[in-house]
Amino acid sequence: MATHDAPTGGLAHEPAGGLTDVTGLRVGHARVPGERALSGTTVVLAPAGGAIAAVDVRGGGPGTRETDALDPRNLVQRVEALVLTGGSAYGLDSAAGVMAWLEEQGRGVRVGPAPSHVVPVVPAACVFDLGRGGDWRARPDAATGRAAVEAAARTDEGAPVEEGGVGAGTGAVVGQLKGGIGTASTVLDSGITVAALVVANAVGSAVDPRTGALYGQYIGGRIAYPSPDVHAAAQLRLTEVREKNGRPPLNTTLAVVATDADLTRAQAQKLAGTAHDGIARAVRPVHLLNDGDTVFTLATGAVPLTAASPLALNEVLAAGADVVTRAIVRAVLVARGVEGPGGVFPSYRDLYDID
Repeated sequence: MATHDAPTGGLAHEPAGGLTDVTGLRVGHARVPGERALSGTTVVLAPAGGAIAAVDVRGGGPGTRETDALDPRNLVQRVEALVLTGGSAYGLDSAAGVMAWLEEQGRGVRVGPAPSHVVPVVPAACVFDLGRGGDWRARPDAATGRAAVEAAARTDEGAPVEEGGVGAGTGAVVGQLKGGIGTASTVLDSGITVAALVVANAVGSAVDPRTGALYGQYIGGRIAYPSPDVHAAAQLRLTEVREKNGRPPLNTTLAVVATDADLTRAQAQKLAGTAHDGIARAVRPVHLLNDGDTVFTLATGAVPLTAASPLALNEVLAAGADVVTRAIVRAVLVARGVEGPGGVFPSYRDLYDID
């Protein structure tokens, strides 16, 4: 594959990292057991005491839980964890396992005088992956959620996030290609860290049909242009896959955009909204009726925004969209193909012969 440099912005440098570059955040994955299961759950665990949170839902077919609690007009100020899960609406049961674990730790919204008098608010969103392993009923439940949050709690602070076909990305598909978990981060000149974790599971494609390059690579970094022969063979293979799989996709892309900036709830909600631009740069089309595209924001508040300017948030907003795009590219590039009774989902690496 021939590679060419694309222009990049001058606001930030790009460490090789991910969501856990925001100090205090931890990520854990769990997979549904069984040979014909291809689903799982991912939990983002905030520092004790929680983080400011927000959400923006753009897809026409969302499956969510507790998202109304994140409205800046409502009571809850901070959340202790977010849940991203497979299993469509069934998989939202996984949040119950996370809620139970948090209660045992005494973490949640205090509603009584005793330390144990808490109600953990656990916002969650799901992707559609039902039947992709061959068993329609193999989907996450409360036990899967508990396993994922326990995995997150066991990790060291700053531990790398496992990517690819893990957790909520186990059965993820982008167009006809295997998707999964991807993550990316950036540090702004102000010292603020902005990072994203995505579950890339879109109806639309991440690949430009004219060139074979990933749409998200046009934004920055090195663009990989396959040879015409390789691209033609890949397109033919995708046509065969589409015919073999038969049914149209029911998908959703989920993202968590996190920052150590000290944001208000309204600012966090703005960040969740503009971060959807990052999905639109990496996947085409987006936000369809059979997508449930949802972006959460977490802000830990460790680094103040520049108080002198009311526009200080702008560089955080721009970075949020950028890291979402980069995370989707990562998800597609690290994915490994899957073939089984639930369908054939080749990887981009396999189709375009990337080492």
